[in-house]
Amino acid sequence: METTLRGVGVSHGVAIGEVRHMGTAVLEPPAKQIPPEEAEREQGRARKAVEAVAADLMARGNLAGGEAQAVLEAQAMMAQDPELMADVERRIAVGSTAERGVYDAFASYRELLAGAGEYLAGRVADLDDVRNRIVARLLGVPMPGVPDSDEPYVLVARDLAPADTALLDPALVLGFVTEEGGPTSHSAILARALGVPAVVALPGAGELAEGTMIAVDGSTGEIFVDPSDDKKAQLEAAAAQRKAALAASTGPGATADGHKVPLLANIGGPGDVEAAVEAGAEGVGLFRTEFLFLDDSRQAPSEEKQVAAYRQVLEAFPEGRVVVRVLDAGADKPLDFLTPSDEPNPALGVRGLRTLLDHPDVLRTQLTALAKAAEGLPVYLEVMAPMVADRTDARAFADACREAGLRAKFGAMVEIPSAALRARSILQEVEFLSLGTNDLAQYTFAADRQVGAVSRLQDPWQPALLDLVELSAEAAKAEGKSCGVCGEAASDPLLACVLTGLGVTSLSMGAASIPYVRATLAKYTLAQCERAAAAARATDSAEDARSAAQAVLSGE
Repeated sequence: METTLRGVGVSHGVAIGEVRHMGTAVLEPPAKQIPPEEAEREQGRARKAVEAVAADLMARGNLAGGEAQAVLEAQAMMAQDPELMADVERRIAVGSTAERGVYDAFASYRELLAGAGEYLAGRVADLDDVRNRIVARLLGVPMPGVPDSDEPYVLVARDLAPADTALLDPALVLGFVTEEGGPTSHSAILARALGVPAVVALPGAGELAEGTMIAVDGSTGEIFVDPSDDKKAQLEAAAAQRKAALAASTGPGATADGHKVPLLANIGGPGDVEAAVEAGAEGVGLFRTEFLFLDDSRQAPSEEKQVAAYRQVLEAFPEGRVVVRVLDAGADKPLDFLTPSDEPNPALGVRGLRTLLDHPDVLRTQLTALAKAAEGLPVYLEVMAPMVADRTDARAFADACREAGLRAKFGAMVEIPSAALRARSILQEVEFLSLGTNDLAQYTFAADRQVGAVSRLQDPWQPALLDLVELSAEAAKAEGKSCGVCGEAASDPLLACVLTGLGVTSLSMGAASIPYVRATLAKYTLAQCERAAAAARATDSAEDARSAAQAVLSGE
């Protein structure tokens, strides 16, 4: 009998197939004692296992490229954390085996993360994955992970570690469903980059029996268990219609009546450029530069290395727009040479622009590298700062850009509610705004973007979030400046229409989402988008906002 479950759709498309579950977690190693003379040998085993796991994660990152590479390199750094390794060796010195020492040290660190204001709770899944890989290697057992199968399937898991998500084979993994996670978790972002339909935050996902036939709608978040033939046909027909619409939609982003809405790509590094170009991106709306800084958490990359990487991206978009975000370090992206290790709540501490203003030499080197990378190119370079709170922040960033001799537009990201509320003040110092809706939602609703239990508050359809978008867009319009969206909200085709109606001037998203957004925008006029936006803001919940906008655009 067909039943319907609902989670959070995070990656477009429909997948129909049998359930295959993620491999079971590594068992807890026994707590047996070793004699003192074996401690040195066990410490050596632990160090070798840690280095092997870190090397494997780095290799997986190199294979995956792009955003996945940055995520996996961060995980490798986690495995090699010197304080964590010192704790492992201390435990072995007093009698633990290598595997038990790793298990207990990671458990202790896990408690610290969980207690750090819950902002870092999303890193707990990454930490557990690193622990499991090290313990599995020490025990000599296979690492639990994506199941072996010759037939395509839908992967179901409590959560997916980045190392698993990054190397999913779309030819075999038709889609995936997780019990944890949220719309802006690493797994969700990587799923969109892969173009794999995905639903997260589905209560009871683990109870779906192995081999059960399910249909996954990554757009609506619906899961149909044992779907009827009619339901399968209906979903497949809808998917075919979407595919035909995507193929027919080409060229710059615009509404049906010709109102231009440039569609840009979010990229994590040069590895993402090819997909962005193939998708018809009109430029880059968010170039995350963190990938360069993750190679070595102890020091910043050289100016020469930065110039080479930046120029590779800039050359890919001749006469296009490339918006670069300077280093966004801190919180869940700590760097040993930059970020404090003792902050009680890193999300509310020194991160983003605050970190760079505390280390002006790092900011100056990056801005100088960007200036040199753009020399002689016709590209329209724009540089923006993360975590701008007020006009003082914006002025400090603009001054730093000018002092570095940067010939580009300077902008501010709107990720903190104060920046949206005082957007017009900030625009006295900078030339454009870019809304990072992921963090803006997190700070507006006090809801960690990585915690599935509060995912409803991370829904970008929340009317309060739409209010802040409208405030920012109106301020930019009043100042004759631009206001784009580079958060994951832009990847939702229906919401893209609403954002356009709110006055947003450009939309940036993962490359895989661009064709969907382009095709949907082309169906409606600007006036229809404005009416849909007004209808969404007039409601009191994300679900009602989505329904209201859909009703307006479908003519109901």
